[in-house]
Amino acid sequence: MPWWSWRPGPADGGDPETRSGITVDSAVRVGPPNPRQPGDDCPGSDRPVLTEMPATIEPVSLRRVCDALDLLDVRYLADGDGNLLAMWERHAVLVTLEGPEDEILVMRARPHATVPPDWADRAYRVVNEWNHTRRFCKAYIGDPTERGQLPIYAELQVPLGAGTHDALLVEMLDCGAAVATSFVDWLHDEGALL
Repeated sequence: MPWWSWRPGPADGGDPETRSGITVDSAVRVGPPNPRQPGDDCPGSDRPVLTEMPATIEPVSLRRVCDALDLLDVRYLADGDGNLLAMWERHAVLVTLEGPEDEILVMRARPHATVPPDWADRAYRVVNEWNHTRRFCKAYIGDPTERGQLPIYAELQVPLGAGTHDALLVEMLDCGAAVATSFVDWLHDEGALL
């Protein structure tokens, strides 16, 4: 496969070693996470007007994925093998079609930063917290790199064998890109891993 009970915290004048009533061990929660709240998942964006797009259902193709990324103003590189790579300051996102008939839309994000092997336990706890508290992208720790570092991934896979209309394809790509950015920002900030 290619690499590709609430208590006030420090901001509220409370104890800097606690967040939301959960004991913190080196900035990683060791208790259950807070319940999900509306608006936690997919940040809003200035996306194109989707209701004006035709509602014709067609098979998903790499050309349609490219057109949707262009509409979202996401710049990408194509490798000629059906893989598209979009780069941001802190991460890259691989967008491709996988499966026996290229019917599965895959968005695989990877932060540029990696984790040293002695941080493996911490990395697994942080990634598990993300998976427990967020929707859309599952996150995981990859196999060690040639230098022994641990890469981190967030991945969204959607089976589209029945096809889709343009507006849904654009919405899925927009959400995937936004959640990938949120994931990487979270790893650097609240997750305190990178």
